[in-house]
Amino acid sequence: MIRLFAALALPEEVRQRLALVRAPLPGARWAPPENMHVTLRFIGEVEAPVATDIDALLSRVTAPAFDIRLAGLGTFGSRGRVRALWAGLEKSEPLAHLQAKIEVVCVNAGLPPEGRKFHPHITLARCRNVPEAPAVEFAATYGGFGLPAVPVSAFTLYSSHMGRSGAVYTSEAVYPLVG
Repeated sequence: MIRLFAALALPEEVRQRLALVRAPLPGARWAPPENMHVTLRFIGEVEAPVATDIDALLSRVTAPAFDIRLAGLGTFGSRGRVRALWAGLEKSEPLAHLQAKIEVVCVNAGLPPEGRKFHPHITLARCRNVPEAPAVEFAATYGGFGLPAVPVSAFTLYSSHMGRSGAVYTSEAVYPLVG
């Protein structure tokens, strides 16, 4: 079994800048810069033949290259507790189009449809037992930073393995976009 996800890789300079957006927040485990990305579709654990099928289908995805822009910080959570802190992306039709094509590929490969609406973001921290108020305050305080547009010319199929200090992501295949 291999645990997979499709994502947009981020340039080193963007990941390093995002890694500076931190504050003391008990219960937050900050993502290392090398793990920062924009998930397009979490695939999960699949057998090797399914992974091969997904790779073959993803290699046939055609979509134009485009830019993404960051748009503030936010949180995921429920019942007054935060599960994650993230940097959001501006709404982008080319990004939504690419994500929809990848979703079709995954369903055609036999995976169940993604049950959640696509919310493009970059996870900055995973949280355990973090109350909502300080996390929302963090997002409000640091959410005004700006970065230039990030060109997207490819998407990547990653595998994920748990290591001693957290998840280790490995690029399994890179799929170029047109233009």
